[in-house]
Amino acid sequence: MFFWFLGSVVVAVWFVFRDPAFDYRLLLVGALLPALVDPIFGGARVLHSVTFSIVLLTVLMLATSGRKPTRKMLLGLPVGTLLHLVFTGAWTQTNVFWWPFFGFGFDDAPHPIAERGWWNVPLELIGLALCWWIVQRAELRRPDRRAQFRSTGQLSLPGQ
Repeated sequence: MFFWFLGSVVVAVWFVFRDPAFDYRLLLVGALLPALVDPIFGGARVLHSVTFSIVLLTVLMLATSGRKPTRKMLLGLPVGTLLHLVFTGAWTQTNVFWWPFFGFGFDDAPHPIAERGWWNVPLELIGLALCWWIVQRAELRRPDRRAQFRSTGQLSLPGQ
């Protein structure tokens, strides 16, 4: 699962915030981080807990007090990890999602992506379609738009 997370988080954030100055780069990193890190440890672990995302957000807010531009840029990371939990359905594994409130063990919880099985195929196709829509609407085929995205993380999407 790759495109499902990339497409769904960008569209969700665009739809909710509609902020032309939002930096999507760390949002994308945050959306992929739990899917890339937790499998190394054998399944759904700390990064699939709401606690991780809340602690990450809290640390970010405290560390960037008085530095609004830095805060705004970094905010995409915890937003991305929270949206990852939404788009994986991580809340279905209580012992992982609410870790450590229901105990410190993970009971060998499988990764939500692996648990979905063949349902990943249509979700990934939907993600591809969303990514195609983003490329079209943000005109990322143009070299200047891609350069702008690389340097600022901003996407010029409709309604912004």
